[in-house]
Amino acid sequence: MKYKLGNYVLQPKGYKAFIPESLLKLDFKINPEIQKLLLQADRALAKLDGITITLPNPELFIAMYVKKEALLSSQIEGTQASLEGVLEFEANLVPDESIDDIKEVINYVNALNYGIERLKTLPMSLRLIKEIHKILLTGARGATKEPGEFRKSQNWIGPAGATLNEATFVPPPPHMVLDLMGDLEKFIYQEDNMPHLIKIALIHNQFEIIHPFLDGNGRVGRLLITLYLYWKDLLTQPLLYLSFYLKKHREKYYDLLMKSRTEGLLDEWIAFFLQGVYETSIEAIDTAKKIIELKEKILNKLYEDSISSIYAVKFLDILFKEPLIDINTVISQLKIHKDTANELIKKFNKIGILREITGKQRYRKYIFTDYLMIIKKGTELIDN
Repeated sequence: MKYKLGNYVLQPKGYKAFIPESLLKLDFKINPEIQKLLLQADRALAKLDGITITLPNPELFIAMYVKKEALLSSQIEGTQASLEGVLEFEANLVPDESIDDIKEVINYVNALNYGIERLKTLPMSLRLIKEIHKILLTGARGATKEPGEFRKSQNWIGPAGATLNEATFVPPPPHMVLDLMGDLEKFIYQEDNMPHLIKIALIHNQFEIIHPFLDGNGRVGRLLITLYLYWKDLLTQPLLYLSFYLKKHREKYYDLLMKSRTEGLLDEWIAFFLQGVYETSIEAIDTAKKIIELKEKILNKLYEDSISSIYAVKFLDILFKEPLIDINTVISQLKIHKDTANELIKKFNKIGILREITGKQRYRKYIFTDYLMIIKKGTELIDN
C-alpha cells in the first residue's frame, strides 16, 4: 500500500522543498507481514527487557552499551572514532584518532544519559529534544550551528559540495519548522491504538523529513527511538540501540527513508524498522549472556588463584564499567591504600584479566581486553 506523506512545493527562491503531511491524519494499515514482524519484535524486546533481571550489575552493562550506541550512531554520520579511542580519551591518554570525532561520541553519551534522567520529570517534548540537541553539539564541530535551536535557514541533504538545487532531498523551509514540530509533538502525545514500535518508526521518519536542526538531525532522530521506548515503559532500562543495525544497513536505511517520502513506500520502512528492533534485541541479549558468562568465568578464576577477596570482586565490577583503568581510579573507587591497589592490579595482570597498554614504568594504564572484545562488536571503522 502506498501512503502520501507530503509533496514537493516550489519555494520563492526557485527550489522545491518537501512539505510533509500531518501524521495525525495518517490512517496506517497493519498488513499481515508487518503484523508478523511486530509480534516478533515485541517478543524479542520483552526478552531483552527481562534479561536485565539476570544481569549481575545492569548499570555497568548499560554504561558501556551507551558508549557503543554513541559510537555507532556517530559512525553512521561519518565520524571516524573507535571504542578504544573514546576510552583512551576518557582515561586522559592521547588517542591516535581525531579529538573532534571523539568529542562528538562523548557528547552523544552525555545527551542520552541526560535524556533518560530528564524523562523522570519531563515528558517527551520539543523542549527535551532541543535540550538534547544542545548537549550533542556544544563543544563539538556543530557548536556554531545553533545548538538547542530549530533552524532559521534552509538546509538540504546531498553529496558533499552539492548546492541547494543539486540536493537529494530538501526539507521544509525554516518558517514551517516550529509548526511542523509542534504537530509531531501532538502525534507523540496522541492516545491511540497504534503499537508503540510502529509509532516510533513513524516519529523517526517524520523527524528526519522535517530535519529541524542545522546539524545533528540523524543522531537526535536515533536518540528519540530509545528515549520514546523508555518513556513508554517498553524498556525498564535503556537497552535497545538501533544504530548497530542501521550502521550495518546504512544504504538501505537512507534509501527506505527517502522512498517512504517520495514514493509512499511506508510499509517497507516500517518492516525494515521492526526487523531492526528484532535483530538488535537478539544481539543485545547475546551480548548480555556473554558478559554474564565472562564474569562467572573470571570469578571462578579469581577463586582458583586465591584472589577472591572482597576488594577483588569489587574491582571486577569497576572494570565492567571502566575497562581502561589506572591505579588512581582503583584507589579512589575502592578507597584502599596504594600498595593494596597496586597488588590487585598486578594479580589481575598476571592471570590475564588486564593488559598494560602504555609501556611506562609510572602512570600505567590497563585494559580489560576480553570484555572490550565483546562490547566493541560492530564498531569497526567504516569507509565513507
